[in-house]
Amino acid sequence: MRKPKQVVVAVPVTPYDTAEKLKLMVDELVSLDIERHYLGAVGAYYIDFRQVEDNEVMALLKSVNNAL
Repeated sequence: MRKPKQVVVAVPVTPYDTAEKLKLMVDELVSLDIERHYLGAVGAYYIDFRQVEDNEVMALLKSVNNAL
């Protein structure tokens, strides 16, 4: 089992209350926007928020893992 030196969570947008909870659980939280008036879905913050197919995600993760 791996033991990371630190845990960093990076997300595009976070509701304020969720950000406060996450900050207690991780070493660092990176968020482009922490919203007090969250719109209810990440997609609401994008002009184009197309879904990514599972096989595309798996291929990207595999390519990154192979590069490490």
